[in-house]
Amino acid sequence: MRKEPIIKLVNVWKTYTMGEVQVHALRGLDLEVKEGEFLAIKGPSGSGKSTAMNLVGCLDIPTKGHVYLEGKDISAMGESELAQVRGRKIGFIFQQFNLINTLTALENVMLPMMFQGFPEEQRKKRAAELLTKVGLGDRLHHRPTELSGGQQQRVAIARSLAVDPDVILADEPTGNLDSATGKTFMEFLRKLHREERKTIVMVTHDDMLAKEASRIEHIKDGQLVRR
Repeated sequence: MRKEPIIKLVNVWKTYTMGEVQVHALRGLDLEVKEGEFLAIKGPSGSGKSTAMNLVGCLDIPTKGHVYLEGKDISAMGESELAQVRGRKIGFIFQQFNLINTLTALENVMLPMMFQGFPEEQRKKRAAELLTKVGLGDRLHHRPTELSGGQQQRVAIARSLAVDPDVILADEPTGNLDSATGKTFMEFLRKLHREERKTIVMVTHDDMLAKEASRIEHIKDGQLVRR
């Protein structure tokens, strides 16, 4: 296990200009994510936690400050290089699932591998294996509209693992699920952390979900709040 954090944010600011007003979503945020840990970032709506998640996930770059992924500063990268880095290193599980309704479950899971240049047969084989692993081996050719919310979430989990990323980011992952399905999802997440040794960062406003993590960081007004 590496000694340096796998992700590190140093004095990170994110400022949005809205007309004549500047809105500081993050205000000098410092955050480290260690390899192999399960971190929950908790905060109320508007606290800056989703903005922090976007920066951790290389979906955005800071207005000021530095974001390091495996010791490499992504803050100065262009969008093309940033896309390649996050495509290889980070898997995303979104609250809205973000599946493509015109594609089957198999094709949705294959998509990240296509962007990374995996051969077609390898894409098909790995996607089928991952969907079977999450209990959807009999739903490979179903489209999202033919699946329940819980099944769609499992497709999203399989897709997040497609390129075997080092880090899994989950943004309010149970927000659109009933309590029983949400509980099943969290069991999947714990299993990924425990058995696959994935680094997991989860953004949530839910106390019960946050307690599943090995470490909780609280964010308010764009800054970490020590408790």
